[in-house]
Amino acid sequence: IKDVADIIRGIRKSKLPEPSEIGNAGSFFKNPEVAIDTFAKIKEIYPDVVSFPVNERNVKIPAAWLIEKCGWKGERFGNYGVHKNQALILVNYGGATGREIYDLSQKIKESVNNKFGIVLQEEVNIF
Repeated sequence: IKDVADIIRGIRKSKLPEPSEIGNAGSFFKNPEVAIDTFAKIKEIYPDVVSFPVNERNVKIPAAWLIEKCGWKGERFGNYGVHKNQALILVNYGGATGREIYDLSQKIKESVNNKFGIVLQEEVNIF
């Protein structure tokens, strides 16, 4: 069990920023659940899309994949942006405001909706 845990920690460390080094709230968006026919239409255009079955009618598509396909992964806007290794992570490099992070999240949601017709939901609590 320890060996497996060490491997998982290593994978996470290679993909996710350390919160003590770069401000972030972890995964910002939930993986959306879509109808199988919606997924089939996306797969026609993007054969590399992956999915995870939910039931006989729905699948989940990784939100990170959608965000990356919209060109957000690694984008930086001054003191904030989207992490270079994981598109689900919005980062504060120091001095960014909560409003800036929130506005970025809304732009990401809008672009995913425009491109794929899928509305992302936040996984983080926003106050």
